[in-house]
Amino acid sequence: MNYKHLHYFLQVAETGSVAAASRQLHLTPQTISGQIQLLADRLGGALFEKVGRRLELTETGRLALTYAQEIFSLGSELEAAVREKAQAGRTLDFRIGVADAVPKSIAYRLVEPALAVEQPVRIVCREWRLDRLLSELAVHTLDLVIADAPLPPAVSVKAFSHRLGGSRIGVFAARALKARSRKPFPDCLNGAPLLMPGEDSAVGQRLRTWFKSQGLHPRIVAEFDDSALAQEFGRRGVGYLLGPEVLVDEIESRHQVQHVGTIDAVEEHFYAISVERRITHPCVLAITRAARGELFQPAVRTKPSRAGQRQ
Repeated sequence: MNYKHLHYFLQVAETGSVAAASRQLHLTPQTISGQIQLLADRLGGALFEKVGRRLELTETGRLALTYAQEIFSLGSELEAAVREKAQAGRTLDFRIGVADAVPKSIAYRLVEPALAVEQPVRIVCREWRLDRLLSELAVHTLDLVIADAPLPPAVSVKAFSHRLGGSRIGVFAARALKARSRKPFPDCLNGAPLLMPGEDSAVGQRLRTWFKSQGLHPRIVAEFDDSALAQEFGRRGVGYLLGPEVLVDEIESRHQVQHVGTIDAVEEHFYAISVERRITHPCVLAITRAARGELFQPAVRTKPSRAGQRQ
């Protein structure tokens, strides 16, 4: 089997047309169509059928796509394994992308264990929107992407989501802001100024749904993609601050705010997205083990105020 033909077939299957694949591969549509026909002849069955302006996979095509994705995933793992072996004893460049919705303190705690691997490591870290980071992961300019959501199903990137853990949402307030309300949590949030994560963040969407389900109507005074900026506003008493419960002690001490309560019904999740189905990269292994075994453990609080679903 000619694996170049298989690569052309995979690109057409993922883009939905020969024209789109030709632009991506910098080849003429006639060349790609001819190579895919050779593959179809080799396999003994048509791989595509035309439906309107799009090409749809046949039953044979769907079977071939499953194997093609697995083959090229294993190819990426082979490249990574050989690269790591060649770099043994030398400084290993670990290229990581962090989605801008991930809190900075969480990002640091997730990435920091990579520095403890046996081989010397140089971290190259980029922060951007998730879709842009995934496009870089697809062309192997990044080794890993850390995000607050798994790989979106609509994204045509062959990668795998590895769940690192999650944290319930803590609510914090500057001392003066907290003193303005004598209502218990979560009723103190009704009509109160609130600093919200941006609408594009996964946790922001879940929080909005939760507030609506509880009949709470906080006054959203600002929305932030950058959690560090939100924490600065919270420190200055502009509004109630939301943050991962696993960082409750750090948020209180660093930003001079007080823990008001916990929203049990909303959890922020974190994922490592890589081209590896089976994790072999030493830095990624260190990150996943530390996250699952240490970071995402329940915070111990005395007499916590909690809010789940009202009955």
